[in-house]
This record gives sequence, structure tokens and C-alpha cells, in this order.
Amino acid sequence: MTNAETILWRALRGSRFNGHKFRRQVPVGRYVADFLCVESRLIVELDGAPHERPEQQIHDDQRTAWLRAQGYQVLRIPNDIVIGGCDIALGLIRDSLASGE
Repeated sequence: MTNAETILWRALRGSRFNGHKFRRQVPVGRYVADFLCVESRLIVELDGAPHERPEQQIHDDQRTAWLRAQGYQVLRIPNDIVIGGCDIALGLIRDSLASGE
């Protein structure tokens, strides 16, 4: 796991996050989700610098579209937000879980 993934996993594992159970590195079709809350169908993806490249953004957009077509909500969070203050990332996840979109 990346540094950002390790930080976020400490906050999410073991149903610690508002009672929601997250799993990490979960296969979903031909993809692997960084974090998945099965009950809420929420996928959380952490993106570092390589995701800023145009060709990677195209791949990410296609991946997100496919995951959404399967009924998943996809939340992408830059690594810097997690590393700089995990509370911000947790707030984004909390909002996504509450909205169910």
C-alpha cells in the first residue's frame, strides 16, 4: 500500500468508520478497488501524481464509468488530501456515504 492508503486504512478498517465495513484492494470485475464498502456500494480510490497524466485520466474515466454502470459510487481522493489531513478525506467519505450517490 502507498503511504496515503496506509493512513486511510488505519481509519477505515475493522468497521471503525461510523460502523461501515470497508475492505481494501478488492477485485471488482477486471479492476481492483483501493477501498470498498460493500453495503453502501462505495468505492474510494486514492490518486497520486501518475493519475494526473492525460492517458491515465482517460483510463480512470473509463474505469469510473464502468464501475458506476455496475451500480457503484466512486469517490476519488488525491493522496495529498489524505496525507495532509486525513480528516478532510474522512469527511468526503462520510458525505458520500450519507448521500448514497
